[in-house]
Amino acid sequence: MGQILADEALRTFTTGENFHVQHYLGCHQTESGRVFRVWAPHAQQVQLIGDMTNWREYPVPMSRNDKGVWEVTLPDTQDSLGTYYKYLVTRASGQVIEKMDPYAIRFGERPDTAAQIYDVSPKDWQDSDWLTARRKRNIFSAPLNIYEVHASSWQRHEDGGLYTFSDLTTTLIPYVKSLGYTHIEFMPLMTHPLGMSWGYQLTGYFALEHTYGTPEEFQDFVEAAHLAGIGVIVDWVPGHFSQNDDALAYFDGTPTYEYQDGNRARNVGWQALNFDLSKPQVQSFLISSLKFWIDFYHIDGVRIDAVSNMLYLDYDQGPWTPNPDGSNTNYDGVEFFKKLTSVIKLAHPDIIMAAEEASSQIKITGMLEMGGLGFDFKWNMGWMNDVLRFYQMDPLYRGQHFNLLTFSFMYMMDEHFILPFSHDEVVHGKKSLMHKMWGDRCQQFSGLRNLLAYQICHPGKKLLFMGQEFGQFLEWKYDWQLEWAASDEMNNQMQAFTTALAHFYQASPQLFELDHDYAGFEVIDADNTAQSVLSFIRKDASGNQLICVFNMAPIERSNFTIGVPFAGTYTEVLNSEIAEFGGSWLAHNADTATQKGQWKDYQHTLSFTLPAFGAVIWARLKDDGAAKIKAKKSIESTQHAIKSSCQDVASEDVKQLTQVEWQSLAEYFPMGSRSKYEKRDLVNAALYIQQTGTVWAKLPEKYPPYGSVYAFYKRSLKNGSWQHVLDILEKSNSEIKPI
Repeated sequence: MGQILADEALRTFTTGENFHVQHYLGCHQTESGRVFRVWAPHAQQVQLIGDMTNWREYPVPMSRNDKGVWEVTLPDTQDSLGTYYKYLVTRASGQVIEKMDPYAIRFGERPDTAAQIYDVSPKDWQDSDWLTARRKRNIFSAPLNIYEVHASSWQRHEDGGLYTFSDLTTTLIPYVKSLGYTHIEFMPLMTHPLGMSWGYQLTGYFALEHTYGTPEEFQDFVEAAHLAGIGVIVDWVPGHFSQNDDALAYFDGTPTYEYQDGNRARNVGWQALNFDLSKPQVQSFLISSLKFWIDFYHIDGVRIDAVSNMLYLDYDQGPWTPNPDGSNTNYDGVEFFKKLTSVIKLAHPDIIMAAEEASSQIKITGMLEMGGLGFDFKWNMGWMNDVLRFYQMDPLYRGQHFNLLTFSFMYMMDEHFILPFSHDEVVHGKKSLMHKMWGDRCQQFSGLRNLLAYQICHPGKKLLFMGQEFGQFLEWKYDWQLEWAASDEMNNQMQAFTTALAHFYQASPQLFELDHDYAGFEVIDADNTAQSVLSFIRKDASGNQLICVFNMAPIERSNFTIGVPFAGTYTEVLNSEIAEFGGSWLAHNADTATQKGQWKDYQHTLSFTLPAFGAVIWARLKDDGAAKIKAKKSIESTQHAIKSSCQDVASEDVKQLTQVEWQSLAEYFPMGSRSKYEKRDLVNAALYIQQTGTVWAKLPEKYPPYGSVYAFYKRSLKNGSWQHVLDILEKSNSEIKPI
């Protein structure tokens, strides 16, 4: 870099308009040697130390320019590559402290924090076809199904050693390809001080974490992913940084990268420091960091962590300083995001920019001129919290809380949403997704299949954290690997379902083409709280439809009927309870013709058997008898059969007492003056519970409320009268057996 270019780089750095500032600051090869530059405007002195100076024995003084940048050039030697260095900063107070180079692209192996003199040769990239297709793709109308990964805990070597990106290229990429995901999203890959962590306390914003391998290895990984048809997204943390003394914190002894106001600088909840987003030098630093990862590594997108912390002054747990008008909006953060998204989108309009943000006060997605901050997507945290709360609930009470499933229908088009089941939901005692589900292990897997099918069918793009695809039971352990060794047949069947679901999603434009348009979504029935069944339609731009039905109760619904908009023959293209997925059905529902008849606003009805805890998707056959979408295997049988190896499926077609049987039993159940229900109804309801194999069965509407039945059932068990029911029914050749 010549002097003219260096002067311009310095000027634009100080105005916040240098978005490649790593080419100026840091360590670089020049014609006259290696130049080292660092920004420390209030330091008394800065010296270069390292292998070349025998560290503090022969420190090399650096000179300061009028913009606060310190510089020194050393004669280049052949053996300088690979050596390590730091900056020895004398603060205004006289304190002397060693500091990392904020612009280094390589650091030593932890716990060493020295930067490495490291030159990367230009890569001969082979992913031009991918990049060309990416530029042409409209991501909003394309499938986006993200597999979230923590690089050091997905899988490890037998001795516990961490995988590098060279290892992940040959393992993770083919695995994700087979699963059917469109993108891999990595939790932070930048340098951070603690290996046993999630990686969100960054110290090096331009450097790949040393334990993950070399920069060239990550370049090769991204290239291999692109050649396999998989995009790569990385988490990036521009809001807060590590408060370690040897990194960015109070770099020259004064607030340099952080706010001057201590309340705004300190992040009490995360024990970190917040960037001063109003400083032009900080803006140049951060935007340059993101552009570096896009340009140098060819990544396809970024997910920005903790956006709320950057938009609201009172987001943190600690004390906060309001604006002069008393408001809590961080206007510096708002303006920074507008600048960030405009710069990135101008250079790379096809890069995905997603925000983790939970409020609704500021519009996150959409163009700046339309009132948005310029992001492409926002995580739908409200949907995630509501849905997980619902699926953890005892089915007995789900009907009373159906709004947890359907409330999102009111706002799901307000932003461009991603529906995330992320790492945050499977740690700190929250349990894994599978373990959150209600019931025994078989029912939990049924619930998880239902949950993931609901996520796929609900408008919005998708994200799933690693390990949940096969139903890992334990919470995520960031210091070890997934439970690969503990997987059994049920885990394998769960993974088979997740794989089939992901491939079905990619093949079904109805599930993604109109994700952000109400024209792509139509409710059939969101009010069936008595049976806990939800049904809706997903449509593509050509009008093709999928009928999506979700049974949230452990009861099989025979001859279940819904309304549909078009007459014809429908085929079941996905059933979450097929045996190969770990369910109890050996075959799909037969192709079914609609019947003419009024059902709410529909003129046609479709009747079929709905599995307990099942999710089923139907598609109308073309006139030639071929389904527009066919995700199921060809099955000759037109009737489903029940597989008894996993669970007993409750059916509404259960035995009820005959008049003769009731007359034989009536003497054991005298009418009580306080009961408003017929004892025969109570006994029939108790029989229903007996036959379903669980006292938590949801009763059909024809029976009394569950509380009355359960109280009656307990009393009958206690006084022995229930045994008389079983004895008499046994004598009449009933198949009812005691629990």
